Amino acid sequence: MGTNGSTMLEPLRQGLPPIDPAGVASSASCALPARYEAVRGARQFTRTTLCQWDLDDRFDDVALVVSELVTNALRHALPADTPREPQDSPVRLHLMRWKSRLVCAVRDPSHSSPVARETDEDCAAESGRGLFLVDSFSDTWGWHPLAGSLHGKVVWALFQLRTE
Repeated sequence: MGTNGSTMLEPLRQGLPPIDPAGVASSASCALPARYEAVRGARQFTRTTLCQWDLDDRFDDVALVVSELVTNALRHALPADTPREPQDSPVRLHLMRWKSRLVCAVRDPSHSSPVARETDEDCAAESGRGLFLVDSFSDTWGWHPLAGSLHGKVVWALFQLRTE
């Protein structure tokens, strides 16, 4: 896991990997309230979805990445004055499955790019290690700004699936 800062920042410039919408076998999404309890809800949603897709064996890695992406969205992407009403959901989790890959994507209202810590020492800190963990547990990750009438960005992580 000797990822240095410069290699870790490379995925930030990548767009979502080429996606053929017709090739999506399954997809699911859920709106998350702007509260930290949303992380637990995102993990439960991920567990239920992966069980339905017969991917229970991937839950630990995927749930860790989902937790970090949702936590980052809540911690860094929401303005301090964002309403915290349950019906208002500025953060959304998307899970998309193809035959050989799974993508977890978290949408948030911020246009700011995710920032990875530069050194291994920073990654050992309790705060700021999220993207290091995402990079370590997923096969690749990146982000892109939303277009059109949607504001904000999507941060995504891709997991290769065994095809047998």
